[in-house]
Amino acid sequence: MKLPFHWSALLDFLRSRCVPGESVVDDVYRRGDVAVRFDGRALAVNSDDPDVLARVHRLFDVDADVGAIARHFRNDTLLAPLLAKNPGIRVPGAWDPFEVCVRAIVGQQVSVAGATTIMTRIVTRYGTSPERIARARGTNIGMPAARWETIRGIARAAAEGDLTLDRIKTLRGIGPWTANYIAMRVFRDADAFPHSDLGIRKAFAMAPEREILARAEAWRPWRAYAAMLLWRSL
Repeated sequence: MKLPFHWSALLDFLRSRCVPGESVVDDVYRRGDVAVRFDGRALAVNSDDPDVLARVHRLFDVDADVGAIARHFRNDTLLAPLLAKNPGIRVPGAWDPFEVCVRAIVGQQVSVAGATTIMTRIVTRYGTSPERIARARGTNIGMPAARWETIRGIARAAAEGDLTLDRIKTLRGIGPWTANYIAMRVFRDADAFPHSDLGIRKAFAMAPEREILARAEAWRPWRAYAAMLLWRSL
């Protein structure tokens, strides 16, 4: 792990998006029986299971090249001040890729709090099995039927072992925002940039999307980290 490491920013992001069985309390992230802390130098995990460690590694973006990111943004008039306030910013990954894909679809055009409420309903009612969700009708969940059909499409892809970005993009209901959000968190695309996101547009004083995209060209190949900084600015 390269330092600095912005542990509190990661916890802030995850805290508001926790699903049943997941929590952030007293600077500790918990997932089932797994507890993750940051001791100022490295992550401390109460497990030596290789699968758990791989999930932790992915979720907390341990491999981020924070030095290269800082050098790239240091002369940018918008991002340099944000990075100075948020050194070691990371892009939260996915403990469960399927879960984050569902989260992205649920989060279309709703608030973070609203999406978390719906995610809680889904997990409580159907669990986290792609096979079960692929068969579920999704009634009384609190989301449009068309959006639920997109979730079922994601579930079928996961159940078939084909949860790839190429397949996800073929599904009806997957637009640029959703694809970029999934690319950032699930597929670790450091240059993914959900430019149409309301928070990012607010950070740009609701400028036209084409202007945001043009401004973001200078941030390649680290636009996902720029997105995190812009979200933090709010």
